[in-house]
Amino acid sequence: MNKLSFKLGVFIFTIIIIVEAILFLFLYTNLASSRVEEVLENLLARGNSHRDVLEKRFDESTLNHVALMESEAESLVVITDENKEVIVNSEPLSSEIKALLDEPLTDVSHSGKVLDEEWRTSQYVAAVSPITIEGEKIGYVYMFSPTMAVQRVINQLTNQFLLVGFIAFLLTIVAIFILSHFITRPLVRMKKATEGLAEGREQVNLSYKHNDELGQLAQSIVTLSNELERLKQDRKDFLASISHELRTPLTYIKGYSTIASRTGITEEERNHYLTIIKEETEHVTQLVKNLFDLAKMDQNEFTIDKRPVSLCDLLGKVHEKMSPILLEYDLALHITCDTKVIVNVDAERFQQVLLNLLDNSIKHAPPHSNIYMIVQIKGGRVAVTVRDEGEGIPESELPFIFERLYRVDKSRSREFGGSGLGLSIVKEIIEKHGGEVQARSSLGEGTSMTIVLKKEDLLSYE
Repeated sequence: MNKLSFKLGVFIFTIIIIVEAILFLFLYTNLASSRVEEVLENLLARGNSHRDVLEKRFDESTLNHVALMESEAESLVVITDENKEVIVNSEPLSSEIKALLDEPLTDVSHSGKVLDEEWRTSQYVAAVSPITIEGEKIGYVYMFSPTMAVQRVINQLTNQFLLVGFIAFLLTIVAIFILSHFITRPLVRMKKATEGLAEGREQVNLSYKHNDELGQLAQSIVTLSNELERLKQDRKDFLASISHELRTPLTYIKGYSTIASRTGITEEERNHYLTIIKEETEHVTQLVKNLFDLAKMDQNEFTIDKRPVSLCDLLGKVHEKMSPILLEYDLALHITCDTKVIVNVDAERFQQVLLNLLDNSIKHAPPHSNIYMIVQIKGGRVAVTVRDEGEGIPESELPFIFERLYRVDKSRSREFGGSGLGLSIVKEIIEKHGGEVQARSSLGEGTSMTIVLKKEDLLSYE
């Protein structure tokens, strides 16, 4: 009883039965009325026909002839004089006919009048036609028809409607069964498919090919299945990469701490090992921080506090922080920025983005080369570009560089290749600002990373 097909079938069946009942009642009432009117009009027309004959020749033989004609018919004729005294009748008069003859006549025109049309309660339906010769009314032609004739017509009509209604009822049930089955069968398959997804099945195949709402739903489920499979694989890869990223520095820390604690090594060697331990600890700390930032972004807990900031001052702070590393690698940083550029950003988060991009450029730039940080105004939007003169990124790799834990060169060490989280964090932070990050690169010519903020975030630049 809880099946959708049953509920849908009952609902459709109820609606159709109500509509059919209303239509059948309307048609039946109108047809029944029209058939009754047809009987009454025929009765009146027959009386008018007899009247026309009597107006041409009103004598005993004609009167008897009219009575004789009706004696063989189902109807009954009574001809009276102007005082409603019976002259001739085709059959003996019953008490009900006499009562109708005694009723006063009013508003009876030459075309006649139906006297009694209550076929449900009366024994007869009646009509009267006045006989007028040379402008003088000399009598009346009364026509009576047993109501059994009308009831017989109505009964035939009722039987026909009952038969048609029964056939319509059966056809409705069949149509509803087919329709509900047609609709619910793909829904049942989709239900099983979603249950399969919940159970961890890797492949969902729905063969519903129609381009309707059910087809779109089936396609959405298939797309969801593929997306879940991709996310499952991404999760596996992510966990594997994170495990590797954490295991390697922890192994270094454990190994070098053991060596550093040995006796018999020189102070210089111990300091060297402690330096390595410190670097690996900082690497783990940074990795955990990045993971924590990504987790907050995924849970929408990563807030952006925008405030007016001088972009050039922000770039100057970044330069100041990175100066020791630039000197270490013998790199020159060139900043091009109009001091009047004021942007509405989260200074801490935006500085994190710039430090990350600059750190990537430093890792990939050859010694004695240049790195450029350029601020431009394009179409009312501020763009910040960080460009290096490194080896560049293959064009086929560019669409993936912002994915988490993705490395262009999988064989590079962490010292030069990083953890693969930096650019994904950059993308998330800039998108939280409402902006976008664009990457351009050519092998052997370096890489450019451009941050483009939305127009509303450029407060002043003149």
